[in-house]
Amino acid sequence: MNRRNFLSATAFASVGLTLHAQQSKAIGEKPEKTEQEKEKLKPHTFRRPALISKHTGKLEPAYDVLRRGGDTLEAVLFACRMQEDDPSDTTVGLGGLPNEEGVVELDACCMHGPTRRAGAVASVRDIKNASLLARLVMERTDHLLLVGEGAKRFALAHGFREENLLTEHSRKVWLLWKEIMSNQESWGPGLADPNWKPPVPVPQAWEERLRRMEEVAARLGIAPELREEAIRQVLRPPTGTIHCSAVNEKGEMSGATTTSGLAWKMPGRVGDSPLIGAGCWTDQDVGSAGATGRGEENIKICGAHTVVENMRRGMGPQEAGFDALRRIARNYNNDMTRLRFVDMVFYVLRKDGAYAGVSLWSQRSSGQPTQFAVHDGTLRVENCVGLFQGHAISWPPTPQVPK
Repeated sequence: MNRRNFLSATAFASVGLTLHAQQSKAIGEKPEKTEQEKEKLKPHTFRRPALISKHTGKLEPAYDVLRRGGDTLEAVLFACRMQEDDPSDTTVGLGGLPNEEGVVELDACCMHGPTRRAGAVASVRDIKNASLLARLVMERTDHLLLVGEGAKRFALAHGFREENLLTEHSRKVWLLWKEIMSNQESWGPGLADPNWKPPVPVPQAWEERLRRMEEVAARLGIAPELREEAIRQVLRPPTGTIHCSAVNEKGEMSGATTTSGLAWKMPGRVGDSPLIGAGCWTDQDVGSAGATGRGEENIKICGAHTVVENMRRGMGPQEAGFDALRRIARNYNNDMTRLRFVDMVFYVLRKDGAYAGVSLWSQRSSGQPTQFAVHDGTLRVENCVGLFQGHAISWPPTPQVPK
């Protein structure tokens, strides 16, 4: 049974989407502008340097770069690199969860607002800092995107060190997935297939599978305090992405996104993260945006570009993000049976320092609020504003993971 075809019995409240239109007072007469429209026409006064990222982003050191007058691209890449270097972070770089063959494949992109340049890499193996490699593509080639073996050779030619990115812990979690779930992954039609139908869950089968997973995890030597998270990663593989956008006191902007991609993916699968306009888009005149979540859905709407273009047309950061999320929902005709398996978060930063974190669902799969990190002189984590209440089910729902 394909894991994505497994439906939870949990019901989620759907949110109706409303539209409104302005009507002119008389035929041929322009309607008087509302106060909201007048506010959109005012020039935005720049506030202060700011950074926005996924809730796990380590923004304090990156903000120090802005404080010292450093370039915005240096700041966002600093935030990305800190997580790529962390072997305990299984979402990016060293220690990232691998593809279905047990190989870590990395994707990244970056955009530099002041020079309007960009670079990206995809399906890179054995090179830890994919975000820095993306910058090198931007600086040292007239190309935009390098992939696979070509990207690796380019990295080695410029002094990057080849290394095994699969840590011992990630290897054990992959073995747990391989033994329990490897026949239920990416193969087969997905949510967008017209013939997709959710089967009826069988709780007893999942309870037996959970007991087996606990036994296998212990046999593989996964530490007791790490088993619950390992089982969760097998059952609901993380998409594993970090995005960061920045603006400095001059109003200069940059953005970067880096990822190890969807855990247990088919080799060569590329999501939205390295695709300019989907996983990241920075326009020096307007703002910057990035995304985490189900990359395939974001690619179909060119999400980051859509968000920034919405701000160009006068939308505030939150409404600009909501419009992009509504496009994802519209692609499924607002069918909540399918949308409950989709998750997406947009991180939006306008040139004047205004920002927003918006999510398709208000909660993560753990039930905790979907959050994002921001630093504009004060580092904090804030709750995203969700288009729908509740949380997504990216993969088959299960009974409570045993303690």
